[in-house]
Amino acid sequence: MIEWWNSLEPAMKVLWAVTLSASLVFVIQTVMTFLGAAGDSDFDINTDFDTEVPGDVADGSADVGADVTAGHDAAHAGSGMNLLTFRNLVNFLLGFGWTAILLQDGVPSVSLRLLIAIVVGIALVALVMLLFKWLTGMQESGNINVFKSAVDCQGTVYLTVPAERSGEGKVQITINNAVREYEAVTDGPALKTGTRIRVVEVVSANTLLVEEINSVII
Repeated sequence: MIEWWNSLEPAMKVLWAVTLSASLVFVIQTVMTFLGAAGDSDFDINTDFDTEVPGDVADGSADVGADVTAGHDAAHAGSGMNLLTFRNLVNFLLGFGWTAILLQDGVPSVSLRLLIAIVVGIALVALVMLLFKWLTGMQESGNINVFKSAVDCQGTVYLTVPAERSGEGKVQITINNAVREYEAVTDGPALKTGTRIRVVEVVSANTLLVEEINSVII
């Protein structure tokens, strides 16, 4: 290995060093991206320690309800869509370096070899940017606009919803074929856990106004 390295010309030593460094960084970035995607997939972290006592005195729920789908991955996608980024520099050096190395014996002309390597490097950058754009589109299509989609959706009470908007409970509703959890208030009597409800109005991005489905007004 040492003999092979010593036999290389200075320019090739630089090329190999840059290419191997870019490859290492690329592997690390890829692993971190997939770890981020796995950690940011559509889930809610709910640490609800409900200490509900008779009379609904205490609803000590500490909801960490963090729907983190759009946060971290959106940051990754955003970094991929900006041309002047460290990620794109690494991708260019990766394509350029390995192409120049692989063509060393097959293409005698240094100028032609460099030209081909540059084209491949640019093509790799463009390919990765298109991939991030596609992933961003997939993510945006999977996001739910609660203001447009929640009204009239049905579900069940997860934590008791106090009467007459005197406090907030929690409900789980099916929206766009996915089960989501939101804070909830009601204008009527208290809604106990397990009660079937319908969304009447979206109060805020995290709070819904709900009513019992089977309630009868006389």
